[in-house]
Amino acid sequence: MLFNSLDFLLFFPAVCLISHALRSLRARNLFLLAASYWFYMNWRAEYALLILWGTVLTWALSNLFAKAAGRPRLRKALLITGLVGVLAPLFIFKYLTFAATSIEALLRTTGLKMQIPAFELILPVGISFFSFQMIGYLVDVYKGNLQAEKSFSRYALFVSFFPQLVAGPIERARNLLPQFASLRKFDPALATDGVRMMLWGYFMKLCVAERVAPYVNAAYNNWERHNGTSLLLATFFFAFQIYCDFCGYSLIARGVAAVLGFRLMDNFRRPYLATSLKEFWRRWHISLSTWFMDYVYIPLGGNRCGRFRHAYNLFVTFLLSGIWHGANWTFIAWGAIHGAMLAVTAVWRRGTSAAKAASPGLVSRLLGWPVTFTVVLIAWIFFRASDVTAAFGIIRKIFTEPGPLFPGDGFPNQALAILCIGILIMRELKEEFFPRFKLLTSDRFFVSAVSAAALAVFIILTAVWHGGEFIYFQF
Repeated sequence: MLFNSLDFLLFFPAVCLISHALRSLRARNLFLLAASYWFYMNWRAEYALLILWGTVLTWALSNLFAKAAGRPRLRKALLITGLVGVLAPLFIFKYLTFAATSIEALLRTTGLKMQIPAFELILPVGISFFSFQMIGYLVDVYKGNLQAEKSFSRYALFVSFFPQLVAGPIERARNLLPQFASLRKFDPALATDGVRMMLWGYFMKLCVAERVAPYVNAAYNNWERHNGTSLLLATFFFAFQIYCDFCGYSLIARGVAAVLGFRLMDNFRRPYLATSLKEFWRRWHISLSTWFMDYVYIPLGGNRCGRFRHAYNLFVTFLLSGIWHGANWTFIAWGAIHGAMLAVTAVWRRGTSAAKAASPGLVSRLLGWPVTFTVVLIAWIFFRASDVTAAFGIIRKIFTEPGPLFPGDGFPNQALAILCIGILIMRELKEEFFPRFKLLTSDRFFVSAVSAAALAVFIILTAVWHGGEFIYFQF
């Protein structure tokens, strides 16, 4: 079920009304649990069994940790069992075919031919998100950072909570689980904030992401036939397509949760205004970047080591992040680019005096923004391209084959896309540099109401209503 579908516009109000009408905590949680599974089963009902499997496994193992106190080998065996049990379906559905074809290609380079059976499996929506959420919970309980949840229904709701089930944010148990432990009364202020978040999320998805998608798809799907200027514009458009698609989903998810009385973590903070890659990753997909920091980067040693080991830890972390995004060498290349750039920066900063590294001057920050945005754009080419060869071909054309822009869906559509991007950029700049100046979130009812009404009218008039799924559903 899509947030931008008629089904959801009928489903969500009904869930809100029934949820807030229930006066029993257990009844409300069970109802939300049933609604969450119904929400997911609208894609493929049988894949809900994967969520149920992981939920039962990690809940049972987390409660066995306490009984295995004083027996470290048994506790570690339980943890490994849980990790394998959660990651095995993820590998089978997402990476098995990629692994098989990669092995075949490697063998061909050595002159050996081996036919590995092909596996045509449909990727379960959101499997990477709910798998990582369960792993985070299990590791936190194992380390003693969190008490095991005794209520199975409460934990099952934490895993499957429908607003963030299929595309995040990847919630932490310490934030979301306690919210299911108390009966939350309807909060008008929180619900109003939620509606505002949903409204801006729909603008990002329907007016920006879906508006630029036809141009991006036409250029990238037939890149050989297009010149470098068109491919450069398509790359610029894709940067805003993926940002507005994913951030839009996160805002709608947070808004839906807020109307229901729950608070989800912020997942984006104006990432394209970052003046360094390190800052970019503090602003982009925050739930994933902090997950990798806590469960991969820090266990590897983080920055509590020599500068070259620190660089290695960064590179491995971002390489794994690329693999998380998909079973394709393009995603691995995307992660490697970010990892390599961050590793080089870390080595340079560790070799520079702490004072200079910690307090970059105005000139460095002014130069840092275009450099950072350029690196991000180049990396997005690999993320969007069908394969690595296509990515290098697109980069070559951008730098060597300028030419006229191709019409796409026509100039009016492109002009409207640029207008919507301009509105987005102005709001981002306002939020970044003039946070006290508020329109949609103003404390003055008249200003807020007029802004919301104007935005709603603009969305109705300019939205692309026939768009597809959110991009991150495939991850």
